[in-house]
Amino acid sequence: MDFLSGFNGEALTNLAWGAAIVAAVLLALWRYWRVDLAALGAVLVFGFANAVAAVYVLFHLGEGRWGGDTHERLVAPSLAGIPMVGQFLEPIDGLLSGLADGVNEFNNVQAALPVAGGFLASAGWAFALAIPLCVVAMVVSFVEEWRRRRAFRRVTQQVHELTAEVAELKRLVGDPVRV
Repeated sequence: MDFLSGFNGEALTNLAWGAAIVAAVLLALWRYWRVDLAALGAVLVFGFANAVAAVYVLFHLGEGRWGGDTHERLVAPSLAGIPMVGQFLEPIDGLLSGLADGVNEFNNVQAALPVAGGFLASAGWAFALAIPLCVVAMVVSFVEEWRRRRAFRRVTQQVHELTAEVAELKRLVGDPVRV
């Protein structure tokens, strides 16, 4: 069963945008403090959805959804029915039939290529936009990690200071110090 059989080019575009919006919302709800990662995830989902749509269009070339029915389908005439010489023209029937099928296939590719190219262009732009978003996400992650390490060092220093104070208090009270 083909899930996308009822979708045309515009519906596939809307599906890609919908997938990106849903991904952005879910990622923003999951990690609401990291909007950069939600944006990056949404852009990547949009890029992959467009790439998948382009592949889908290229695998379903012969369908009229992509504009392939603008040209009439060519049908080769049968030369085998011609009186007296038809039997000698039978090999040409296969050749003409193959030629007509080739022209029909070319028309299908010619009609579907702009649709698939549009999806590939959208995917390319999304992946190009993902590069600076990756850099931003890496910088934000680096700054966040730097702040965490600094806070950890501060807490570690406080623990050492408190341990020293407790040891000093134990010494003043008279308990033997166990460290």
